[in-house]
Amino acid sequence: MGPHPAVAAIRLAVRRVLHDILNDHRASGAQPDRTTAERLPSPLVLVACSGGADSMALASALAFEAPKLGIRAGGVTVDHGLQPGSDLRADEVVLRLRELGLDPVESVAVSVGRDGGPEAAARDARYAALDTLAERHGATAVLLGHTRDDQAETVLLGLARGSGIRSLSGMAAVSGAGGRYRRPFLALDRQTARKACMVQSLPVWDDPHNADPAYTRSRLRHEGLPALEKALGKGVVEALARTAQLSRDDADALDAWASQAEASVRDAAGQLECTKLHVLPPAVRRRILRRAAIEAGAPAGSLFARHIEEVDRLITGWRGQGAINLPGKVVAQRQGGRLVIRQG
Repeated sequence: MGPHPAVAAIRLAVRRVLHDILNDHRASGAQPDRTTAERLPSPLVLVACSGGADSMALASALAFEAPKLGIRAGGVTVDHGLQPGSDLRADEVVLRLRELGLDPVESVAVSVGRDGGPEAAARDARYAALDTLAERHGATAVLLGHTRDDQAETVLLGLARGSGIRSLSGMAAVSGAGGRYRRPFLALDRQTARKACMVQSLPVWDDPHNADPAYTRSRLRHEGLPALEKALGKGVVEALARTAQLSRDDADALDAWASQAEASVRDAAGQLECTKLHVLPPAVRRRILRRAAIEAGAPAGSLFARHIEEVDRLITGWRGQGAINLPGKVVAQRQGGRLVIRQG
C-alpha cells in the first residue's frame, strides 16, 4: 500500500524540484578537463523550516527524497526573536529536523528592524540570514514551503498596492541569486501540507502571528479571502494562483523587451534621451525608468508605481516641473532633453 495521497503529493513536488536542482548542478559543473567525480560533489539542499505544517511537510519530503538522488539534505530555522520563548521554539525545530535525518541543521537568530513595516522587516532579516547560511555551508539551494494559498494572498496584497503586473505575478518558483530559492508547493494547497503532517504524526507549531489581526496578511487570510470566496464562490485561490503565473509570463516578456530597448534610448555618454523614451510603450518605458532609479541607488522594495509615474511625467507631461525625489536620496530631473537620475 502506497503513502497517503497528501504525502505522495508533497513528495512528488519535492522530487521534481530536486531533479531540477540536480540537473542545474550538473550543468554548472560541466568542466571538460575534470572527471565527473572531481567536478560533481554531492550537492547540499537546505529546507527553511519554521516548525509550521507547510515547512515541516517540506522537511519530511526532502528527508525522504534527497538520499535517493544522492543529494545531501539539511535544515535551518530562523529565530526572529519576536515572541517570548522563540529561542526555545527554534531549539525544538532543530531537534525535529535532526530526527528526520537532516544534516547539517542550524538555528539562526536575527534582529528584525522596522523598515517597511513588521512583516517586510522580518522577511528581509530572514532572507539575509538564509543567504548567509547557504553561502557558509555551500548549499546549492534552499527550499521554501510557500503554498498556493500563500501565492493567492501575495497576489491580493500586490493588487492592493497597485504596483503593477510584476506585483500580481506573486512568488516565483525559482528566485534569488543563482536560483538559490525553490518553492515546490506553489501548486499545492495549505490543507494538503497539514494533512501530510497529520498522517505522518509530525508535530507542528501554529505561529500565533498568523492569526493576529495586527498583521495585514493575517487579516487577508482569515477575513479577506473567506469573504471573497463567499461572494464569488470556491476556486478564488486557484484563480489567483493562475493569475500569478500568467502575470509572471507577461512581466518577464516586458522585462526582456525593456532590456533590449534600453540601449537604443541612451546617447553616446549613456544618458537617457527623453524623445526616444517618449515613443516607447508605457510599460516598456517605465521598466527602463525603474531600472535606472535602482541603479542610481533607490531601494527596489521602496520604489512604488507612484514614484515611477512621477518620473514618467518628466517625459510624457513635461511642463518645466522640478526634480522628483525618490527613495534612497535619488533625484530624477530633466536637463536639456536628457533624463538624469542620480544620487541627490
